[in-house]
Amino acid sequence: MIFSPLEQFEIISLFPIRLSAFDLSFTNSSFIILLGVFILVTTFQLVTVDGNGSLVPNRYQTIIESLYEAVLGIVKDSIGEKASTYFPFIFALFSFILVVNLLGIVPYSFTVTSHLIVTITLALAIYMGKLILGFRLHGIKLFGILLPGGAPIAMAPFLVLIEFISFNITVVSLSVRLFANIIAGHILLKVLAGFAWTMAIAGGALLVLHRVPMVVLFILLGLELGVAIVQAYVFALLTCIYISDILAGGH
Repeated sequence: MIFSPLEQFEIISLFPIRLSAFDLSFTNSSFIILLGVFILVTTFQLVTVDGNGSLVPNRYQTIIESLYEAVLGIVKDSIGEKASTYFPFIFALFSFILVVNLLGIVPYSFTVTSHLIVTITLALAIYMGKLILGFRLHGIKLFGILLPGGAPIAMAPFLVLIEFISFNITVVSLSVRLFANIIAGHILLKVLAGFAWTMAIAGGALLVLHRVPMVVLFILLGLELGVAIVQAYVFALLTCIYISDILAGGH
């Protein structure tokens, strides 16, 4: 039997729930999202002093504190003096994407961020938040971001069109980058794993040679781990940049 490498991305209904034409079923995707949130809440509770943590950090506290400081550095460098206002959101966003990415690497698990509907929902939420923040801070002056200062009047229609596309490309740049990198890596891992398994069950010389794709597979697993971390970092960094642009917009 030949299995498609895309089968790992299939959404499976665990508890079917239908209300008229609406499908509200609890799926494997829903389960991983809730599991990711549970892991985050539990982990942060355990590593704090109020929980079971200690004033002298253990290895787990050190990891969390390192992530905390890394994200805080991103926010401060990108947003500046107002970093403390937006840091909780950025840190929660980074932590959630990182956890679900890492959960997706676990064999027989499900990768939430391999679905465009999930990444585009996150991107749309950030985009809408960006608009609300911009109008709240600058009002109608926010439209001034579409025309750079000192630009020739004759170039205004062309520049406004370019800036309008650039302003609204947030949704695509955030969602597609995360989705494409995650799904490409998982497909490659699945193909190599299937290739190695086929060689192993064939027997003979192929049983020995199947170790080659297995070694490559383990190397790619390490790279995929790096991709999971980097993509969470990039998503948080781009969000910080978009917030920074809005804070400066309209002036």
